[in-house]
Amino acid sequence: MAVTDLFAQRARLGRSVRLLSEFRHEQRDPARFYGALAADTADMVDDLWRATHPEDPAGHTVVDVGGGPGYFATAFTRAGWTYVGVEPDPSEMHAAEHLRQAGPGSFVRASGMALPFADGSVDVCLSSNVAEHVPRPWQLGSEMLRITRPGGLAILSYTVWLGPFGGHEMGLTHYLGGARAAARYTRKHGRPPKNNYGSSLYAVSAADGLAWAAGTGALVAAFPRYHPRWAWWLTSVPGLREFLVSNLVLVLQPPIPAK
Repeated sequence: MAVTDLFAQRARLGRSVRLLSEFRHEQRDPARFYGALAADTADMVDDLWRATHPEDPAGHTVVDVGGGPGYFATAFTRAGWTYVGVEPDPSEMHAAEHLRQAGPGSFVRASGMALPFADGSVDVCLSSNVAEHVPRPWQLGSEMLRITRPGGLAILSYTVWLGPFGGHEMGLTHYLGGARAAARYTRKHGRPPKNNYGSSLYAVSAADGLAWAAGTGALVAAFPRYHPRWAWWLTSVPGLREFLVSNLVLVLQPPIPAK
């Protein structure tokens, strides 16, 4: 069975519409938005795991790089995973303190550029919408791959810069250029954007991610995270994918050494 076979059955138009409708609640009701996103992500990881492993995911370890305040911890623990969140920003770790105090999972304050885990020590390493916020995204990816055990999964999902959500809260003004969009946002709101181009937001392309992943020799799948299955072909079209993929998922599986 191919790694995406189970998730492809879930990737329908209704799911895409539902997730898009939840996005409008991100600012005023983050618990609703991130709760829905976390549940969908746990389902995706569960499907990718079950498609390639005979054993149930229960009890297996997932390290979530950029885990944030705890929404993902709740979703993954409910699905049976042993969850470890990695977050470098203390403000993010405490953004939903009630979740962390009462919720499940373990949390480590560390950088995704130097993950504090041994080589080949975790079953799944996930990064959801983090790569576009670091200056060296493929160093992050290499660290994720390093700590993933042979036969496990490293799942790197990120927002493509030229897609409609590449500018994050700056909206479509990022098509004017990242620096100009940030300056325009600052003038309008009287403060710089949280995701400020050049310091906490970077122009990451689909082409660069695919090239890096192919170079590792461990790439087993690449697809648009929020698209229905019938639109996954967009990933294979240079140029077009930069504008229409929106969020690219790279699934890597370190090979099991031959005996």
